[in-house]
Amino acid sequence: MSSIDTLLTKLSAIQPIGAPTPAKPSAPGAPQRQTQFGDLLQQEVREHSPIKFSAHAQNRLQHRQISLTDPQVARLEKSVSSAAEKGAESSLVLLDNLALIVSVRNRTVVTALDQAQTSSHVFTQIDSAVIA
Repeated sequence: MSSIDTLLTKLSAIQPIGAPTPAKPSAPGAPQRQTQFGDLLQQEVREHSPIKFSAHAQNRLQHRQISLTDPQVARLEKSVSSAAEKGAESSLVLLDNLALIVSVRNRTVVTALDQAQTSSHVFTQIDSAVIA
């Protein structure tokens, strides 16, 4: 299914503002929230926007003489999209001989390490790991 088909499927499920939403099973007493068009649109834009690199990550890549090929960037984007679908917020992405810490929500690489630096590091404040 193409991304356009996926978007159309999601858009067809949107209820007009103020329209009653179908009842969904939830915990007793939990507030129910209606999905708004803007919420779904923002989610789709986030999931399909290109990967960005923070200034820190750019400095690390340059200092460590790491360059990513177009196929590697494509695999990284696919990995981040997969992590987002699973609800991840901060992921360690293992890509070939690189370790990249990515803010999934912002689709931003926070830092990058090559194989030489990863052997002595502990990765904290991540909620997922993706092997690309």
